[in-house]
Amino acid sequence: MRAPQQDRSRLTRHRLLESTVDCLAEFGWSATTVAVVAQRAGVSRGATQHHFPTREDLITAALEFMFDSRMDQAHREVTALPEGAGRTEAVVARLVDYYTGTLFKAALQVWTAAAADPELRARVLPLEERFGRVAHRTAVESLGVDDSDPAIRGLVQATLDLARGLGLADVLTDDSRRRAEIVRAWAAQLDAALGSIAGAPSPAAPLL
Repeated sequence: MRAPQQDRSRLTRHRLLESTVDCLAEFGWSATTVAVVAQRAGVSRGATQHHFPTREDLITAALEFMFDSRMDQAHREVTALPEGAGRTEAVVARLVDYYTGTLFKAALQVWTAAAADPELRARVLPLEERFGRVAHRTAVESLGVDDSDPAIRGLVQATLDLARGLGLADVLTDDSRRRAEIVRAWAAQLDAALGSIAGAPSPAAPLL
């Protein structure tokens, strides 16, 4: 009997965390209360408080859950990408799609709250720094480039900054049509720039 109870407990916890992310993305920081999350998850208030006695406990767990989910999503971006022509555009499109998803919108609500809350900011910053490193590494692996070259590293970071900016533009209105045009244009420039760097001759060795 213990194993099924543990499974149900894990399922309930997972449902509560998923509902917290959905509520953050849909209703915002202030409106994401324990009661709202419990109702969204279809879980009683008592069962919710059994897992998360306070709102702070729930939000802290949700931050970790969002981070882990975003990490998993970032790792999945490397798979199922086309080879050859079109790969760069596919990589850029995948990165941009990620930054327009529910997880990003939920994270944005937390960022905004953290800007005015030093305690929350102290929790969020280490997670975001870790995620930033993973996102950069995933983009490098997806593009198949070597970011030890400062020029390539700068291009990869510019791509991530562009994706994040397009995600922000999508928060209030559906920006999908303009976004698709920007993705195509930037992918073409990125492809040309990466090709140019790859084909550039190595600097001459200094004369002794």
